[in-house]
Amino acid sequence: MVEKRSAPSPVAQLVESGREFYRRGWVLGSGGNFSALLARKPLRLCITADGNPKGDLEETNFLEIDEDGEIYSGFGKPSAEMLTHLTIYRFLPKARSILHTHSVWGTILSDVFFEQGWIEIEGYEMLKGLAGVETHDHTERIPIVENSQDHVALSHVIENVIRENPNLHGIYIRRHGLYTWGETVTDARRHIEIFEFLFEVAGRRLPHERLG
Repeated sequence: MVEKRSAPSPVAQLVESGREFYRRGWVLGSGGNFSALLARKPLRLCITADGNPKGDLEETNFLEIDEDGEIYSGFGKPSAEMLTHLTIYRFLPKARSILHTHSVWGTILSDVFFEQGWIEIEGYEMLKGLAGVETHDHTERIPIVENSQDHVALSHVIENVIRENPNLHGIYIRRHGLYTWGETVTDARRHIEIFEFLFEVAGRRLPHERLG
């Protein structure tokens, strides 16, 4: 009789995602932060503690926090960007995991297309990797939000973006990084991989003069 293996915990999946994303150059230094929803009522989530290199994450590098950012368990402090995670969970009921990465191509595109207001990608087969997208004949717009160290104000901006675009799959903070999410850690990780592939394709197609 074959023994059934239990599925990895959300935290174990986030640890593995961090190692792979670091290997791919998407969370260098101590950049990025990851979370998974543990309960919605009352809101409870696990999130990476501040300052840990994502390529060396361990399960002890996660904190359990409530909807006010109060720590229930774990060591360290959550990133100030936890407010963005909390906002996304509050206003996107299907989101159960949020991943935030910093890549070269995404950062470039967020700067190039900031005045337009979004990164627009259309017509690629890989778009079908995004939840709910069933054809390559699809236009995906990732809103670009100006970066700010006022994380309370930034969370309000993100709230407004979500209210205006309830079906979006990601938000880019200008010259900073991508936030995307999914109903599971696996879904959120797939969205990162899809977006990063498409960002590089779009970036490589830019005329040299637009790359500065």
